[in-house]
Amino acid sequence: MKKENALRSPQDTQDKWFAPDSVLAAALVAIFVIAFAVVATVNFRPLYYHDMAALDIPARSGMSAEDARLNYDVLIDYNMPFAAGELRFPTLSMSDAGRIHFAEVKRIFNGFYLVLAVSLAGLLLMAFRLFKKRRVKFLKLGGIFALAIPAALGFLLAALGWEASFVLLHRILFDNDYWIFDSVLDPVILILPDAFFSHCLYMILELIVFFAATSFFAGVLFERRRAKTETEN
Repeated sequence: MKKENALRSPQDTQDKWFAPDSVLAAALVAIFVIAFAVVATVNFRPLYYHDMAALDIPARSGMSAEDARLNYDVLIDYNMPFAAGELRFPTLSMSDAGRIHFAEVKRIFNGFYLVLAVSLAGLLLMAFRLFKKRRVKFLKLGGIFALAIPAALGFLLAALGWEASFVLLHRILFDNDYWIFDSVLDPVILILPDAFFSHCLYMILELIVFFAATSFFAGVLFERRRAKTETEN
């Protein structure tokens, strides 16, 4: 062990907070955590099934619970990364503007899947290199980076409120107003109340906080193990 440590340069063994490779790895941790939180929430159908009862969606929409669930499942299936073909609701009509909007949403979700895959691949490569050098501060730094996102969104929600934040997000993501649905032309909006989207946002934020904290405390644990090993050697 002493011979191996002697062969390493000081640059290799010094675990600095803001070494370029540590910052890059930390950024990848944060990007992966955020992308994973979004993808996991979108695919967590039990949240919608719970809200069907909690928000009384069938009664509010005038549809049966079976129809609401069926059309929602088709929408989620459409947004899967390898799903092909146009969106067609089993029991609901859809306008051309609605079809365009959902195609734009699918492209955004496909972007998240791509970011998730690329950030995971990059993170595994960077983590392998840094762990070989026994440098683990990137885990703590990545947790801090990731926690900055829910903190910023929480501030935005507190300052603007949910409705204003919801509108602002859509104006940032889309360059048209097709996201403003007419329930006569696009009755799917009746089974997608604003409260459900707010619950999705809360789930995303909770997942980000959980995995950011996990990354941070994993870094603390690895640092303690490293210090113990170095003391013993």
